[in-house]
Amino acid sequence: MLTFVLAFALLLTVIVGMAVGVIFSGRTIKGSCGGLNAIADADHCLVCNKEIDPNSPLRERLACPRARKMLAEMEAQESGAS
Repeated sequence: MLTFVLAFALLLTVIVGMAVGVIFSGRTIKGSCGGLNAIADADHCLVCNKEIDPNSPLRERLACPRARKMLAEMEAQESGAS
C-alpha cells in the first residue's frame, strides 16, 4: 500500500508541475495541423500556415453548415482584430 501511495504522490506531483508550467509559460495551447484546420474552403492550416491537401478526406466530412459557420466566425474575428 505504501508503494501505491508513493507512486500516486509522485505522479500527482509531476502532473501538477506540468500544469503550473503551462500556466506560467504564458503560451496558449494550439491544436495540431489537420483535423478541424482542414475545414472545407480553407487553403492554409490555421496553426502552421501550410497549404492543406485539397484531396483530404476531412474536407468532405467537415463540409457541413456548422463547420462553415465556424470558419466564417473565425475569419470575422481575424478581420475585426486587424
